[in-house]
Amino acid sequence: MKTKAIFFDIDGTLVSFKTHSIPASTKKAIHQLKKKGIKVFISTGRAFCNINNLEDLEFDGLITTNGAYCVDCKGKTIAQHLLSKDNTGKLALYMEEKTFHCMFMTSKGNFINNSDDLSLSVYQLVNILPPPIMPVLEIIEHDVFQLSAFVDMEQEAELLTHILTDCDSSRWHPSFTDFNAKNCNKATGMDSFLAHFDIEREYTMAFGDGGNDISILKHAAIGIAMGNANDEVKAAADYVTDSVDEDGISNALKYFGLLS
Repeated sequence: MKTKAIFFDIDGTLVSFKTHSIPASTKKAIHQLKKKGIKVFISTGRAFCNINNLEDLEFDGLITTNGAYCVDCKGKTIAQHLLSKDNTGKLALYMEEKTFHCMFMTSKGNFINNSDDLSLSVYQLVNILPPPIMPVLEIIEHDVFQLSAFVDMEQEAELLTHILTDCDSSRWHPSFTDFNAKNCNKATGMDSFLAHFDIEREYTMAFGDGGNDISILKHAAIGIAMGNANDEVKAAADYVTDSVDEDGISNALKYFGLLS
């Protein structure tokens, strides 16, 4: 198989949770892939405004907010998928009685309705600043790409069944889950870029470590889970490499003959 496009998750895949940096072997690998003419893409749950840790690496495009906002290297919007105003309105009413911390990724930036030690710990984990606090009714006046809701799995199911009925959810951290418009995920983000660059899916590869990577790992011709991924993610992959801190990306690319 001649690989033409590779998609990389950021946190826990390109970037270490321990060091908040990209391993030297990974940076070298990305540069070598680009020299070979292979397209390289970001595939992240982060909002575009929170992508602050790619250092000097250049990519051909970015899937952000789990596929809700896709942009090429020149800043051109390739695809976007917003949450419905109906669903965000229902959520605002629901949260008046059953309040929980929720970050809203919008066209005007990120906002949160409240904050606590748990949400602050997540921002520290991915090394981003906490978003401004704003009332939910004011936040949803903006277009919303994604919600990151600090709820357990039982409340997640309740929200999907009764409130966010036009949404799907994916969880890469036990403390919160991401809600996106239904049928919007990293795999659909991949398809947007493949159509844009006229690349067939059989020539693709994807790397990831979290629950929100499962769609793209299954969709790519070769899906590679990092060694630090959980068992569900590993089961969805075609191959499991070493962890991000053990040169997992470089080692997998060598295994598949893309690097010497």
